Amino acid sequence: MADVEEVEVVVAHSERATLRVGDVFLKIDADQTRIDVEVEAMALAPIPTPEVLWRKPPVLALAAVGGTALGRLGEPSAASPAAWAAAGAAVRMLHDAPLPPWPGHSIDEIAAHLDAECEWLVASGVLPADLVTRNRRLAETALRPWAPVFTHGDLQVDHVFVAGDEITGVIDWSEASQGDELFDLAILTLGHKERLGDVVAGYGTDVDRELIHAWWSLRCLTNVRWLAEHGYGSPDEFPEVAVLRSQL
Repeated sequence: MADVEEVEVVVAHSERATLRVGDVFLKIDADQTRIDVEVEAMALAPIPTPEVLWRKPPVLALAAVGGTALGRLGEPSAASPAAWAAAGAAVRMLHDAPLPPWPGHSIDEIAAHLDAECEWLVASGVLPADLVTRNRRLAETALRPWAPVFTHGDLQVDHVFVAGDEITGVIDWSEASQGDELFDLAILTLGHKERLGDVVAGYGTDVDRELIHAWWSLRCLTNVRWLAEHGYGSPDEFPEVAVLRSQL
């Protein structure tokens, strides 16, 4: 690393920061519990993950994974259908693995969070009340009993890396827990609904696509305030808001 001339700021806000120095990522987190979960989840996951180089709280050093991100939220993906199917197959391997020790959020906790965020969106005038109401009705259908699986918990499309048609690594495991399999599939395909068929084909089991749509609404409704408060710009420009507008 001594010869590296540039440090790239990948993420920076009040809770955490991620820096890239050459082929090393340095993650600095105010909550060491998230780092604990990330390290253990990567050790347990049966799919490719970044190599842990060293850890000296509050810093975790990870090796960069090869390949390129499967896509970006709000942008078309250049990855092939086979690459998306490979992502679905990797998710299935994760979901078939033994459960991690963390129980994840209960349905009641998720419902309470959804209630609070919808109230804020309307009270603050960030989104029209009718848009929030329609998406909230859809989101609530995701809150039903499910058989828990090992979920990544934040399987955004840019957290999955591919080379050609093969998965080279999945990053950012701090939200891993027991959860609903459809949540992972929904986050992976958020903003890329045209790729859902490829992901499901790779996943190898038919899924309730209406519930995936419901998770899309829930994810977006509960993320807008966090994004706005952490300096990600104007809500009108968030891809999450575009998804909410396109849902119904």
